[in-house]
Amino acid sequence: MATINLTSDKFKSDVFDYTQSQEWKYEGDVPAIIDFYADWCGPCKMVAPILEELSEEYEGKLKIYKVNTEIEQELASVFQIRSIPSMLFIPMGSKQPMMQAGALPKNALKEIIEKELM
Repeated sequence: MATINLTSDKFKSDVFDYTQSQEWKYEGDVPAIIDFYADWCGPCKMVAPILEELSEEYEGKLKIYKVNTEIEQELASVFQIRSIPSMLFIPMGSKQPMMQAGALPKNALKEIIEKELM
């Protein structure tokens, strides 16, 4: 399974419908990472193949979504994305998601996945 491109409509149905509720409620069945990126962003291009690898390594246990901030400006605004790449780590249950800005190396991403999401 590869990373999944998210539109604002797909975000509302698969992740969280921010138009219906202020209270965070993740709709997914496994933890997720959302990568907020842009095609022109150098660090985003460095992170993209790492996220593809992780989506294969954690297949069935973790979903990795991508949001193009140039196209999905509403989502970028809702999550107050100021720098890219930014990643939203979404655990299961009622735990709040956490945002991390910057291009993280694979070992740092794996550490967050194992400690915070699994």
